[in-house]
Parts: sequence; C-alpha cells; structure tokens
Amino acid sequence: MKLIIQIPCFNEEGQLPFTLGRLPREIPGFDTVEWLIIDDGSSDRTIEVAREHGVDHIVRLTNHKGLAAAFQAGLDAGLKLGADVIVNTDADNQYEGGDVPKLVAPIVRGEADMVVGDRRVHTIEHFSAFKKLLQRIGSWVVRQASSTEIPDTTSGFRAYNREAALQMQAVSRFTYTLETIIQAGKLLVAVDHVPVRTNERTRQSRLFPSTAAYVRRNALSIFRVYSQYQPLKVFWGAALVMGVPALALFIRFLVIFIESPHAAARGHIQSLIAGAVLFIAAMLLLSLGVIGDLLDAQRTLSQRTFERVRRIELQLGVEPSHYEQGAARDGRATGVDPQGADREALEV
Repeated sequence: MKLIIQIPCFNEEGQLPFTLGRLPREIPGFDTVEWLIIDDGSSDRTIEVAREHGVDHIVRLTNHKGLAAAFQAGLDAGLKLGADVIVNTDADNQYEGGDVPKLVAPIVRGEADMVVGDRRVHTIEHFSAFKKLLQRIGSWVVRQASSTEIPDTTSGFRAYNREAALQMQAVSRFTYTLETIIQAGKLLVAVDHVPVRTNERTRQSRLFPSTAAYVRRNALSIFRVYSQYQPLKVFWGAALVMGVPALALFIRFLVIFIESPHAAARGHIQSLIAGAVLFIAAMLLLSLGVIGDLLDAQRTLSQRTFERVRRIELQLGVEPSHYEQGAARDGRATGVDPQGADREALEV
C-alpha cells in the first residue's frame, strides 16, 4: 500500500522545513510513504526548499488559487500517483506530524474511509474564547447537515482512502473543510475522528487577517454549505419565521374587523399591509426552498458524473496536472509515470 502525505503551500519556505521534519517516512501497514507539495503560486523559495528536504512530488499551480483549489489539486495528483491513502496536513506545522500513524489507523483497520483529526479546540491556548465558541457552533451545524459526529469540522488534518478521495469535490473558493465533511456524510463514505496533537503557533493564520474576518468568512461558509445541502430546512424555516407573524397580523385584523369594521378600516389597515408583505416573503422563501431542493438533486447527479470521470481518467493513465517530480531518493526519482510501469496501480 502507498500513503501520500499532501501539503498545500503558499509562500512557506520558512515553515516548511519544520513541517517536513515531523512527517514520518515509514508507517505500519504501508509499503511506501511519499510526500506531495502543492505550491499555490508561491513567490518565494517554497519549491526549492521542498526539493532540498526530500519531497517526492510537486504540483505547481501557475498562480494563487486558494486553499480549497490546492487541496483538490492534491487529491487529484495523489490518486493519479497511485495512492491508496492520502493524508492532508497544513504547511504551518500546526498539526503534529508524528500523529499521522494514529490518523490513518482506522483506515488501515478497515473501520473508516475518511478520518478527521480532532484538535480538541477547547484545549488550544492561543484560540480566543469567542473563536472556540464559533468553532463549537460551526461544528454543530456541520454535524446536523452531514449526519456525522465529527467534533472538529474545521480541522485540516485528515486522511482519505482511495474510494473517499475519488468522491470528494470541493467547490468552495475559500475552504474545503466543512464542505467535504458534509459530502462524506451524504455519500457512501464512513467518517471517523481521532484526537491529535497541535504544535505551538509560529505565525498568524493567512486565511484570516483578523478575528472579524474569521467570523465573517466562517459564518458565510457555514450558511452557504448548509443551505446548499439542506435547502428545504433553510428556506422553509425562514418562510415559517415570516409566515407566523403574517398569520398573527391577519388574525388580529380579522378580529378587529369583526368587532368593528369601521375601526378596522380607519386605524388598522397597516396590520393588513404588513401581513401581506410578510406573507409574500414567506411564499418566495418557500419557492426558493423547492428550487434549492431541485438543484441539490442536480448537484448529486453532477457529483456522481465527476466521480465516474475521475475513475475513467485513472484507468486511462491521465497524468496529474501541473506535476513535477520531486527530489531523488535511493538514487532515483520517486515520481510516478502514469503511462509506464505504475499503470496498474492507477486502475480502479
């Protein structure tokens, strides 16, 4: 079995040596452990540093695409390089590389297809109380949408077996963490979690320039993902919020009208107008829920089509996009030629 550890990078020449220094080269259950760097349009020496520290494979994106795109490019390359299991970790050394064996253990035992590392956010000292609260709320929302029990849904330290990686497709331009868990919950993917260690913070997050930005982006991501996968709950719930006050206003006006038609016409017509506006809004939200549910069905069909296309690409031996071989080990380059001797490893 082959394990590939992928690391999305953007200008990480300073942090990458520490991250790579903690990653294992041998793990029980695997014949080969290789490292893959996804360079997300870096302008520093990230690629040179990766080669100097023995990285086996490099995917060099032409310009900065964002974390979600880099993650997806890594999954695609890992599959085409013959990986049986793909581990994703961050380049800033947030996660303890020595926990990779613990992370992949449920997959090796055949108990899970996807495993998420639980950082136990409440124990991380440099996380503010507000950030910890938001993490709990966000994780609860994602658990409701995905029907999983993952306690740390924003963790980027996770492992996928081949079947799970084949089905993952992140469309968000900001982050992949929430969306892929919900996808896994909706697909035939068994999801598990294990506690993992984190290292001391060495720099500020580049995804979130401030706490306000963190709150705004995560809140929008959670709402977007939840409304995409649970449109009826979101829009019909909003319709209920609008519809109940509308009904209350209509009843109020009706009661007054029955008691005194002239008084109702003279002083309470505003209730009728407000009720009508809220009722129209509720009907629009109900319609959006139906449209969203239909789009969700189309998304499911598109997801299945994407998976089949990816399987066909592997069977045909299509090379990874933007791929470069990394450093040589044991006197040879470790890159895989999908058209050559490793063709059988790419077949599904």
